[in-house]
Amino acid sequence: MKAFDFPDIRPLSRAYESALMGRINNKTKPLGSLGMLEELALTLGLIQGSETPQVDKPKMLVFAGDHGVVAQGVSPFPQEVTCQMVMNFLAGGAAVSVFCQQHAVPLQVVDVGVNGEFESMPLLTNRKVNMGTKDFSVAPAMTESEFLLALNAGVKEVDVAHSEGKNILLFGEMGIGNTTVGAALMSAILSKPVRECVGAGAGVTHEGIEKKISVIENTFARIEAHYDTPIAQLDADVLAQELAGFEVVAIAGAMLRSAELGIAYVVDGFICTSALLLASKLNKSVVDYGIFAHQSHEKAHLDMLAHFKAKPILSLSMRLGEGSGAIVALPIIQSAALFLTNMASFESAGVSEGNG
Repeated sequence: MKAFDFPDIRPLSRAYESALMGRINNKTKPLGSLGMLEELALTLGLIQGSETPQVDKPKMLVFAGDHGVVAQGVSPFPQEVTCQMVMNFLAGGAAVSVFCQQHAVPLQVVDVGVNGEFESMPLLTNRKVNMGTKDFSVAPAMTESEFLLALNAGVKEVDVAHSEGKNILLFGEMGIGNTTVGAALMSAILSKPVRECVGAGAGVTHEGIEKKISVIENTFARIEAHYDTPIAQLDADVLAQELAGFEVVAIAGAMLRSAELGIAYVVDGFICTSALLLASKLNKSVVDYGIFAHQSHEKAHLDMLAHFKAKPILSLSMRLGEGSGAIVALPIIQSAALFLTNMASFESAGVSEGNG
């Protein structure tokens, strides 16, 4: 058995569904009047196997890594911005940092493959696999051993959070060039034309988008020639080694481990959803434990969400990454758990039920 099979992820049990729906419907409100909050409450209850799910102990994990394909000019920002932004996270100046402070959510930054070194500090975990991936347009992004190390980096971070008693996890990412990686994974896994998967990312021009498309299409040609197989038919671990980033693989590992432990996790935007595409290729049951935070302004994210039949909580035209959409959606997720746990029933409140 391979180390990344995650055989213990169980499909979500529906055993509590009837009891949960009875509890939801018996709150002092008209049936269905809390809309998507009721759907979220049901999901949280099923994940935790409880009529009173708790999501009061969240943690944000931001995984960071660099990408060799940046050498092909796929990003308007130089690679050193990854390192600079990690420092910004640690200093509390990034968007995700500010929102985590707003909601009193602990933030941990995980260096899985940044092309730079950092001083030791409490908010930073060093799980560096290498100083960035290789340029996937000319060679596989990573070796099998690097893939496993990156996957296990995510697993270990979730294990730490679990030991701390965290009951919901939020994942974010930082890595200049990773929208190119996300688009490549999306195209390969969903068998969609590259052009339908590539967007502006961090703000590239029309010419930059065409460059990204060309780089990915040429990369696919290299890979298919090497394996003598259409790219859509390659196994998930092979696709990851050829195309992924260390931070993307780490998020996939974190999602898989969260699901294995029965912990709900919040899916951010385009990059994190591409990590879920990868994770779901490794074990399809991982999807049952995810909550989709928002619809990214990155155009292809809508198709990703459609693939998962997902109903994202928010649509705010955000495309920042970092886990920013996940942390902004968290209070709504917490509201869903709170109404299910704390809101009065018709009986307890002495309120008469309607007849309709």
